[in-house]
Amino acid sequence: MDSIIHLEDIQKSYFMGSQAIPVLKGINLDIFKNEYVALMGPSGSGKSTLMNILGCLDSVTAGRYILNGKDVSKMPDNDLAEVRNKEIGFVFQQFNLLPRLSAAENVALPLVYAGVGRKERTERSMEVLAKVGLADRSHHKPNELSGGQIQRVAIARALVNNPAIILADEPTGNLDSKTSVEVMELFGKIQEGGNTVILVTHEEDIARYARRVVRLRDGVVESDTITSGYVTVH
Repeated sequence: MDSIIHLEDIQKSYFMGSQAIPVLKGINLDIFKNEYVALMGPSGSGKSTLMNILGCLDSVTAGRYILNGKDVSKMPDNDLAEVRNKEIGFVFQQFNLLPRLSAAENVALPLVYAGVGRKERTERSMEVLAKVGLADRSHHKPNELSGGQIQRVAIARALVNNPAIILADEPTGNLDSKTSVEVMELFGKIQEGGNTVILVTHEEDIARYARRVVRLRDGVVESDTITSGYVTVH
């Protein structure tokens, strides 16, 4: 089985003056198409840095990162931005929606950057809003939606480019427990629909929704466990 993400001895250091501070100290990891993986680790473990590298938001200090067959570890920023737009859909804890745009306009934003025409943008944004159960809220602005609905709009925006990978960073961090369950069930459906889902979380009960849990500590992989994922989506 081909991996969609292949990390080979990934190292990342930040520099304070001339002093290198190592954050990732040799990560080896393969994530396969259509997997549902949770990345966990205490504060300072390197999980946020690893997520930024997986999302092509940051580059490695050493090692190789193969994403969907492309070596992105040595790519210049312009090429990385293109790969990021095509291959990765992001879902953030803070939602990051634009307050003056409607739900449909927020969802269509990645297509604007990709140069897709207005008619197709509208069709595709409505299609993914229907997938997340919000077709009837397409004209509402973020302040007219609940927290859970806002996160669903953010998930629809992540899906609109049909990316290979959905990368979700603490996606339930600002939600109550009932809404968190609804959002996590939605991620389960997205994974069942064929996407690879990578979830970054520090919450054990959220990580249990994934089928595999990778734990980081002090910049290395501490454990890598296949789980059953306790939620069954019908």
